[in-house]
Amino acid sequence: MAYLRRLLRKVAMTMAERMEVDLPPRASKPPPSTREVGQLESWIETLYKCQPLSEEDAKRLCEKAKEILVDENNVKEVQAPVTICGDIHGQFHDLMELFDMAGKPPSTNYLFMGDYVDRGYFSVETVQLLVCLKVRYRDRVTILRGNHESRQITQVYGFYDECLRKYGNARVWTYFTDLFDFFPVTALVEGQVFCLHGGLSPSIETLDHVRALDRNQEVPHEGPMCDLLWSDPDDRTGWGISPRGAGYTFGSDISEQFCQANGLALISRAHQLVMEGYNWSHDRNVVTVFSAPNYCYRCGNQAAVVELDDNLDYTFLQFDPAPRINGTQVTRRLPDYFL
Repeated sequence: MAYLRRLLRKVAMTMAERMEVDLPPRASKPPPSTREVGQLESWIETLYKCQPLSEEDAKRLCEKAKEILVDENNVKEVQAPVTICGDIHGQFHDLMELFDMAGKPPSTNYLFMGDYVDRGYFSVETVQLLVCLKVRYRDRVTILRGNHESRQITQVYGFYDECLRKYGNARVWTYFTDLFDFFPVTALVEGQVFCLHGGLSPSIETLDHVRALDRNQEVPHEGPMCDLLWSDPDDRTGWGISPRGAGYTFGSDISEQFCQANGLALISRAHQLVMEGYNWSHDRNVVTVFSAPNYCYRCGNQAAVVELDDNLDYTFLQFDPAPRINGTQVTRRLPDYFL
């Protein structure tokens, strides 16, 4: 009987516990040296002026970021207070509006839920700045992967072409799309607020299932990792086929069951345009946050971020787009289907 009890206890261990037992702890990367800090701050100063890094500096930045992100869990633990942001989509000047309103890192602790590139005209500067801030203030900036942090999607929706236009080749695009494979796919604020880009998956019942995923790859066309980046909440119960062609729709019964099974108070996600910048659904088990105002320079929406304080009480901060420089108008045609 004693042997049977030991065997049952062993079988009952979670995947995360097995991983912790089998793998030796990884030594965390030491803080940057004084010289590295100086270099990072010089890059940040350049990027805040909306000036892209040189190709060589972009390569070095991605290498530094990989060294940090490789140590982060698929479910990145985040402490409150924190400001949670949705899609940015290359709208650099609107990101500056966000920082003016909510504060710049490191004074504000940030959690970004993906989709930094494509659509907008400044994907290069936007993603370079956010990655640079992550490397400089690793404990004050969390960057998750969105469905647009993908080789295939960025070749269609702007980031690839922008890199060609600004650098004359695709090497910087390669550096960053390789880096995207290292981004965590979800985060957990104080064990209670689950943050991700898209939504839930029928293949994932617990956070330990997320922790066990191999995220270091291009976003698959199907499966749990794909679902986390592509799925959407829906008014209908149960699981449904997504009109996006990837991921699923999921009903309030699904989100309620997932929250109960994992001790969650809230699921925070991005991925969908909402006109007020945020939108509650599923009996307030789910909130959608969208942080790109006047999306695609034509949608007329407000943007928002959500501030969580030490007690996980929330405040939504809404903001409008930055003023147009020299009153220029955007005439570029963009696809009507919003990914």
